[in-house]
Amino acid sequence: MESLYYRAINLPDQGTSMAEQKATNVHWHDGDISTEDRGALLGQRGATLWFTGLSGSGKSTVAVALEQALFNRGKLSYRLDGDNVRLGINKNLGFSAEDRTENIRRIGEIAKLFVDSGVMALSSFISPYRDDRDQVRALHDDSGFAFIEVFIDCSLAAAEERDPKGLYKKARAGEIKNFTGIDDPYEEPLKPEIHLHTDKMTLEEEVEIIISYLEKNGFIA
Repeated sequence: MESLYYRAINLPDQGTSMAEQKATNVHWHDGDISTEDRGALLGQRGATLWFTGLSGSGKSTVAVALEQALFNRGKLSYRLDGDNVRLGINKNLGFSAEDRTENIRRIGEIAKLFVDSGVMALSSFISPYRDDRDQVRALHDDSGFAFIEVFIDCSLAAAEERDPKGLYKKARAGEIKNFTGIDDPYEEPLKPEIHLHTDKMTLEEEVEIIISYLEKNGFIA
């Protein structure tokens, strides 16, 4: 799958705008199989479910549980996890505002490929800036693809108490800079399609809410 990532994303040279189109005389080449054809083959509709929230809020936990629940129903999804992606396609990006924006842009493009294939992309990223998330939504809207924002709402106190990776402790000690919630902002979604309070709900309740949304809106039967 990594080769697909690198064919889909044109990595920039140093010193150029990360979102700049460098290649010239390139044109999109449509095939004979449509997004609807692939979805019909899989018995589902592709969509990007974008899990956003603080570090430690439960984004990856919910996505893993949802992936299993969908698999048990015979539905195909694929998780795009923040740390996993930064170990591969985005390993040349840090945590500055510019790098965060490029990180989310690339993931948005990758998620679109999964949606086009009829698969549900479960994208778990802090994605702290509202504009960045809105740009990914616009990418999907422009292609007629579904973008479902899932706000993994958890208080900073609860997320910091969990601190599964020990990151808050390091950030408080000044060992990590630009850490969301400590010295970098998190801009909450204004109108997410799904709003989960992971410091007040069980994992089973959270997954059921998402499954119900997907059923109600015709993504799965």
